[in-house]
Amino acid sequence: MRPVNARSESIVGSAMFGESFRKRRCLVPADGFYEWRTEGKRKLPVHFRLKDSSPFAFAGIWDVWKGSSGSVFTCAILTTKPNELTATVHDRMPVILSRDDEAAWLDPGVDDAAKLLPLLRSYPATEMEAVAANPAMNKPSFEGPEALVVKDGPEF
Repeated sequence: MRPVNARSESIVGSAMFGESFRKRRCLVPADGFYEWRTEGKRKLPVHFRLKDSSPFAFAGIWDVWKGSSGSVFTCAILTTKPNELTATVHDRMPVILSRDDEAAWLDPGVDDAAKLLPLLRSYPATEMEAVAANPAMNKPSFEGPEALVVKDGPEF
């Protein structure tokens, strides 16, 4: 199994991710992401999203490798240091690309780290919000729109 996250600060020299960073970049569409904060012995999910609830793209890389049953396509989301909002819950955050940076990230003609690394920054906290999510999300089988309905849990 391959990692689902790659640290942006060490991607250039990474044996596992360096070539994908130079040649196989992608966008991973999303409308939010979850992190878990600890309160005593409880793990409480927090949903991070843009304030206007619009979709966005994470900076991603992809690869293909030979598995026992043939070709396996994988991707990883790049992470960076947290902004002020996400730092209240976690010490990392996924790289959310600004709309203006998406085309540059995907441009196959750009393989110069000096042009790509500045895109891998923390998204402005002022444009994001955090919402307490349903603690039932701690169960792997839990799925559905009720994820954002907080029941028996504190507000974030």
